[in-house]
Amino acid sequence: MDRPHILYLHSHDTGRYVQPYGHAVPTPNVQRLAEEGVLFRQAFAVAPTCSPSRAGLLTGMAPHAAGMTGLAHRGFSLTDPSRHLVPFLHGLGYTSALAGIDHVGLGRAPTECQFQTRLGDGHRAEDIAQAACAFLAAPPKHPFFLSVGFFDTHREARDFPSRHEDVPPADPRYAPVPPPLPDLPETRADMAGFMGSARNLDAGIGAVLDQLDASGLAERTLVICTTDHGIAFPGLKCNLTAHGLGVMLILRGPGGFAGGRVCDALVSQVDLFPTLCDLLGLPAPDWLQGTSLMPLIRGEREEVRDEVYGEVTYHAAYEPMRSVRTKRWSYIRRFGDRRRPVLANVDDGPSKDVMLELGWGERGLDEEELYDLALDPIESRNRAADPGLASVLADLRGRLDRWMEATEDPLLRGPVPAPSGAQVNGPDDPSPYGPLQAVP
Repeated sequence: MDRPHILYLHSHDTGRYVQPYGHAVPTPNVQRLAEEGVLFRQAFAVAPTCSPSRAGLLTGMAPHAAGMTGLAHRGFSLTDPSRHLVPFLHGLGYTSALAGIDHVGLGRAPTECQFQTRLGDGHRAEDIAQAACAFLAAPPKHPFFLSVGFFDTHREARDFPSRHEDVPPADPRYAPVPPPLPDLPETRADMAGFMGSARNLDAGIGAVLDQLDASGLAERTLVICTTDHGIAFPGLKCNLTAHGLGVMLILRGPGGFAGGRVCDALVSQVDLFPTLCDLLGLPAPDWLQGTSLMPLIRGEREEVRDEVYGEVTYHAAYEPMRSVRTKRWSYIRRFGDRRRPVLANVDDGPSKDVMLELGWGERGLDEEELYDLALDPIESRNRAADPGLASVLADLRGRLDRWMEATEDPLLRGPVPAPSGAQVNGPDDPSPYGPLQAVP
């Protein structure tokens, strides 16, 4: 097949809280994309934190293997930028452009963050979409990789005014509350704010998709629509349960990504790079640690992997954790001695405030967690101490140990230091916006 254009639509902190995943969050453009493409119901990020998640997707490696163990804007970076997807595509003759956020080479010159062209400089979905649409209205002659990174569902974007005066804001009386949070006026109002930002995100996605159609490029373009991790609420973002790692993932375009299909196979964002290699008929680079999703699309297999892995090393503060998840079980292991929440790794907001008032910040955390996803899908009852599940626990421990060894996880050697010059919060800082510690 001719090499398709690639349109990579990605957002901050959206999880699966969009319409096609069954949530009461109206996102009609994402819904339309799902109905025209393939939606993956069991897709997971490699990390529930921003830059590590994105680095895993764009390098096809575990974040620690890629070197991105923390946030790019705080001084963490890829060990080998040549393993990023964009320079790989440059070698195939692709043109690349970035509209909006990247958060792997955040704030750097285009050549430093791999992209040949940076489009526009706005932060709102409308501005980002406008820049992307201008590119699509006059596309290059060669195949292109266009990354469109939206910011709106990040908490820092909640103050962006809505451009949808004809649509009333979400009513906090009726807003859904995501588990594992209690249904309270504060959490409902907080979720109503998220719903408004999701509407802005959806409008931006819709504008880009409409321009893709108007330019006559849709049939020759693989659209990848995803997010970095779960929504920024206590117990979700920066956690290794599905609340933090579960992400929307929709692909539409050449190669069989059509028809409004829903795939229930277990998949990881680390699988997208090898999927592109398979789609393009190219051998996968030897550094890739994922597996192609094309056997699922071609109907050759019902599953392509037995487990997915997740990790946290740094977010705002150091909080080393690793996880492995199968279709039935979720296993999480904490490293180090801390056994209560790291509050700096929880974004400030009304839900955090009310949860702290209820004592959430002082609750104990276990070194190991084991959840039965069939009987406890919201991962609320830790079964690690259940003697009847000793064999399950041993199996998952072994899987995680082997993965850490195979990927040369630095946690195997002890605590992981932040790179020189990085800025981090202390473990007892109540907020990520407090004073930062500069690493010598």
